[in-house]
Amino acid sequence: MATIKDVANAAGVSPATVSAVVNGSAYVSPGLKARVLEAIGQLGYAPSQLARNFRRGRSELIAFAAADLSNLFFSRVVCAAETAVAAWGRSLVVFNSDEKPEAEKQVLNRVWRLRCEGLILVPVSGASNASLREFEGRRVPTVLFGRTVDDVGSDTVTIDNFSASYQVTNYLIDLGHVRIGAITGPLHLSTGRDRFEGMKAAMNAKGLALDPRFVRSGEFREEVAYSVARGMFEQPDRPTALYVANGAMALGVLRAVQDAGMKCPEDISVASTDNIPGIRGLKPQLTRAEHPIVEMVNESVRLLMDRINHSARGEPRNVVFPPALVVGDSCAPLRK
Repeated sequence: MATIKDVANAAGVSPATVSAVVNGSAYVSPGLKARVLEAIGQLGYAPSQLARNFRRGRSELIAFAAADLSNLFFSRVVCAAETAVAAWGRSLVVFNSDEKPEAEKQVLNRVWRLRCEGLILVPVSGASNASLREFEGRRVPTVLFGRTVDDVGSDTVTIDNFSASYQVTNYLIDLGHVRIGAITGPLHLSTGRDRFEGMKAAMNAKGLALDPRFVRSGEFREEVAYSVARGMFEQPDRPTALYVANGAMALGVLRAVQDAGMKCPEDISVASTDNIPGIRGLKPQLTRAEHPIVEMVNESVRLLMDRINHSARGEPRNVVFPPALVVGDSCAPLRK
């Protein structure tokens, strides 16, 4: 591949003159410019856009750091983010922290080294996220997506996780279910904690107690949820309904229902926060409280570009979207 030095040698000029022609950064006489352009055409020289942007002090890159790219929810978020970022004339670079704080720390360092103009981050740590606070000191505009972190000054875009689980649990109660179990996310994360609190509040409002035997952490992972659900189903007085804290875990739970020789919703009702994306024709269709993904992503990018373009350093902005209750056919009235 031809380099800028190759072009300079072929045209009989300095590399600085080639750079001036390519970048339009300085006046070059018509004669020299013609020689440089002819050499570029003959050699097939293509300057690195990334390198040119670095020299200008901007990469035109927006980073998105997902918590778990094996979760198809984040695939939907990435697709929406790519479209939204492109509308602002930027390119998206995607990272995966795999729900591991140490991996997240490495991602933040890579974002800094690439000189990304901004970051949309799904944080994997809870209140004591020292690496994120250190990253804030580098003054890279950051928006937290989907989750919040205590004592961090970044803008955030989330759904009302408390309301999401409250609505779904209340729907199960209205169907007559009293013995309701929960497959939670990690409770050190705002999403796991708030969704669990919303479920408990819905039950308390109806004078119902949550049996601790029917509460398991699925760690927001499909296989973990499958395993803990199978264990729960082996109990003689198993729950008649389950609230599952995200779509990936709901898929694991529905697999567990089938492998346990049961049917949903005939033998057990299942409802979740968010859908099982990418699985068309799944039966039964899941009852869930859904994220407005495209709207949330667009708002995240808008907030980020506002910080980038105006160097805004004001108070953090926290945008909370209401979830939408979508009734499928995975829940049925309690059989008397």
